[in-house]
Amino acid sequence: MQILLNQKPTNPIVVSGFPGFGLIGTITTEFLIEHLQAEKIGSFFYDELPATVAIHKGKLVDPMGVFYAKEANLVILHTILNSVGQEWKLTNSILEMAKTMDVKEIVSIEGVSSPQVTESQKVYYFTNDPVKEEALAKQGIEPLRESIIVGVSGALMLRSKCPLTCFFGETKSELPDSKAASNIIKALDAYLGLKVDYAPLLKQAEEFESKFKNILKQSSLATKDRDRKQMSYLG
Repeated sequence: MQILLNQKPTNPIVVSGFPGFGLIGTITTEFLIEHLQAEKIGSFFYDELPATVAIHKGKLVDPMGVFYAKEANLVILHTILNSVGQEWKLTNSILEMAKTMDVKEIVSIEGVSSPQVTESQKVYYFTNDPVKEEALAKQGIEPLRESIIVGVSGALMLRSKCPLTCFFGETKSELPDSKAASNIIKALDAYLGLKVDYAPLLKQAEEFESKFKNILKQSSLATKDRDRKQMSYLG
């Protein structure tokens, strides 16, 4: 598992969004790539995950890509692949990339399950930097007090030596949650000063939600077809 780049930004902020609860990380990073007109500068290369690609509106969707928004000096890690079982390898690759770029900070996006989701669907944070904690508190974002975090975000929280901030969007469903993603984007905008146009925000997030629902459906059908063929070989 490694990240290969054809361009190496200096001292950027890295935003990481992996498929998780509510697909919030994937929807958020997709929005940022489009809104900030980020260009692709690299990809993840791996043998550990299934060979999977998606086609959307006739175009190939990179299952694990690295994008760069030059004006914001933002590197965006975007993936549609389920990385269960490969979190440590992915995290090591991200941290190695971060080291070569001398990143200012890693920002990780996740959904967090809540049995009593408020109508506003709150955004919470975790950071290992006291200075960032003070800034987030001034923005009215609450710290995450009690939860269990799994996946790449959890591994980053354990291993990252550079400044790390995680944003958690409150959701009660494992299905793609565009509203929670839009709330995360608003929090990121305030935190990073991205100048997001809020007018089309929820509409675009809903479009991304629909897109990823379709990709997930097709992926599930492909997996079932593969398993069926494997069973026929065995039988």
